[in-house]
Amino acid sequence: MKVYKALTIAGSDSGGGAGIQADLKTFQELEVFGMSALTAVTAQNTLGVQGVYPLPVEAIVQQIEAIGTDLGADAVKTGMLFSAEIIQAVAEKIKQFQFNRLVVDPVMVAKGGAPLLQQEAVHALKTYLLPLATVVTPNIPEAEVLTNRIIRTLDDRREAAKRLHDLGVKHVVMKGGHDDDGEEAIDLLYDGHEFSYFTSKRIETKHTHGTGCTFAAAVTAELAKGRTVKEAVETAKAFIQAAIEEELGIGHGHGPTNHWAYRKTFVR
Repeated sequence: MKVYKALTIAGSDSGGGAGIQADLKTFQELEVFGMSALTAVTAQNTLGVQGVYPLPVEAIVQQIEAIGTDLGADAVKTGMLFSAEIIQAVAEKIKQFQFNRLVVDPVMVAKGGAPLLQQEAVHALKTYLLPLATVVTPNIPEAEVLTNRIIRTLDDRREAAKRLHDLGVKHVVMKGGHDDDGEEAIDLLYDGHEFSYFTSKRIETKHTHGTGCTFAAAVTAELAKGRTVKEAVETAKAFIQAAIEEELGIGHGHGPTNHWAYRKTFVR
């Protein structure tokens, strides 16, 4: 039996809705063996982030080396990387172990507004990591930071996707969850030649903590199984839609999505 493996390089969310925890849950639900390299520990819950404690770069590097020298990975996802130093070290290890299916989720700000990426790290992300990426999955605010332009319309999003592709990313998936205009959430995929669009019904709920992590993790899991980027995005879109629709309703703030909803809905 072929065992597909995915590695997430990201921070820990003590509330379990985002970060490493969300990634590993998503990998498991999509029948991919999940592995992790922890970059930071956060104290957080549905009400917000109470503390961020980055790990030493040496500790992060050793975790990646432990995976690269033994288990290997069919696909890799990066999430919260926090600092320029961490980004550079992670990029070097990705090149060393030739992890060639890389999904970059450019985590910058927590749902409650706490910064998860230092300002000076944005340049390092664009310089060292994005040129290695198979897919980058920014939401609209993240894309605005990465492209230094305001995004209001679908045309703005298309132009921003082109600019991100120019940085060396093979595929850009710009998520539409932050676009409140209309009853549908439209994600767009740009491969350097053409755009594809993925539409779903917009769900009015405050329980969306970890949606970005979960979506990117689903893309990673599908790429690990050998799916095309378009196929991976289609599955990820269905996965996160189910996770939002069948809400858990836990916590007093922005609650987590339901990671087992997709399996209950689509897997028989």
